[in-house]
Amino acid sequence: MTRRDLIWGLASLCFAGFLVFVWHLISVNRLVAPVFLPAPLDAFGALARGFADGRLSSATAETLQRIVLGWLLASGLGIVVGAWIGISAFARTYVMPTLELLRPLPASAAIPVAITFFGLSDAMVLASVGFGAVWPMLLATAYGVSTVDVRLVEVSRMLRLSRLDYLRIVALPNALPDILSGMRVGLVVALIITIVGEMLTSRTGLGQWVILAARSFRSADMFAGIIVLGLIGLVSALLLSQLERRVLRWRPQAQT
Repeated sequence: MTRRDLIWGLASLCFAGFLVFVWHLISVNRLVAPVFLPAPLDAFGALARGFADGRLSSATAETLQRIVLGWLLASGLGIVVGAWIGISAFARTYVMPTLELLRPLPASAAIPVAITFFGLSDAMVLASVGFGAVWPMLLATAYGVSTVDVRLVEVSRMLRLSRLDYLRIVALPNALPDILSGMRVGLVVALIITIVGEMLTSRTGLGQWVILAARSFRSADMFAGIIVLGLIGLVSALLLSQLERRVLRWRPQAQT
């Protein structure tokens, strides 16, 4: 970790502490009713109790499993289809228009269709997550594969590389920065859709935890679930950032 990273990390912690302090002032002065906004100590107390009795840890594990499975499914499908589109003029001509028709559809609009096919099940949540999270990876991969430097393309032709070898040796490494960026965006989408799916299907998880707490006016429990969701997003972003630095350490930007 560089000195710059340390300074930015400390600044981020100070800003987070400032937000918690403002939250404390609002709750102490009852600017918002406690039934809607608990005190920070109450929320963190509910967080500790939830993990101590195992209920919140179990819900977190269920949510994480759905997020990871849906994200991996979307990543694999997006990279494969994106590489095919990027390397094939036929796919760009005949397949891409259909995908452009489906891409603007919000993932929430696909949930009723998924319920029709899979019912209120984990498969429905995974299908919805896969549909929503696949687009960042697919489009990023297609762009990266199709924008290889002309000189590299000419060299691969001179070496008479097969299409598969060209994809493996030249195109995918060229597209790797775009793919990793797409995977980061896809993970955020997977988190959001997983929570929405759990709320709709009442599957065990953080989505169910938050909505049941809200319906019961247990604001401390609700905020405990929200805090866990925020921590999941933070940790996943840090892990992917470290992965990106390691995989792309050959880039000048990754060394600064």
